Amino acid sequence: MTSPLLGEFLGTMVLVLLGDGVVAAVLLKRSKAEGGGWIVITAGWAFAVMAGVFTAIACGSSDAHLNPAVTLGFAVRDADFAKFVPYLVVQMLGGITGAALVWLHYFSHWKETPDTSAKLACFCNSPAIRNFFPNLLSEIIATFVLVFVVGAIFSKRVAAAGPSAGLGPYLVGSLVWGIGLSLGGPTGYAINPARDLGPRIAHAVLPIAGKGGSDWGYSPIPVVGPLIGGVLAGLLLHALAIS
Repeated sequence: MTSPLLGEFLGTMVLVLLGDGVVAAVLLKRSKAEGGGWIVITAGWAFAVMAGVFTAIACGSSDAHLNPAVTLGFAVRDADFAKFVPYLVVQMLGGITGAALVWLHYFSHWKETPDTSAKLACFCNSPAIRNFFPNLLSEIIATFVLVFVVGAIFSKRVAAAGPSAGLGPYLVGSLVWGIGLSLGGPTGYAINPARDLGPRIAHAVLPIAGKGGSDWGYSPIPVVGPLIGGVLAGLLLHALAIS
């Protein structure tokens, strides 16, 4: 039986499985994709978003947010917060589940990888240069772009002239690819609390061979920054009557 909550859970699970999966493929030792680089990671995350959106829609969530920052941004735009907490819960659970599947999929490679930071990066984000306010600002800006442009893509004004039905998930995937390429350098573009905090929790509790700490000191930034960016985008969408 499909439902919006099931769709958000499964869509977020697929998003994280494929997104964290490509990071693991590139960073873990003796993976056939080891050393693939930033283009591979950003492309993999773009395809992960596309696959997650299609999954969410098919399983009952026409919203297909997969991201508490998106849910909050659209709640601000519409002045309707009824979906925020239920979606937040299942999105977080989807993120944890997807990360656990990544651990299982690459089970033999954790022991082969001595770098604890590389292992953590397969689950969650860390900045290139650790500096609280610039890191926070980067997440705010990148998430603002995500939520505002997603709102534009699916707005009535755009729908009147296109895109064709079913094209939206491809456009959102392309947007995430662009964000990763253009804005992902400083922090790795979490732009999604469920994508970062859910897998970070998974990293903390799973018996990953040779893992280090989960870097909880940095963890507020990829949660608070995206939520602020989502709110700001929602306010501008509301002010411009883009819906």
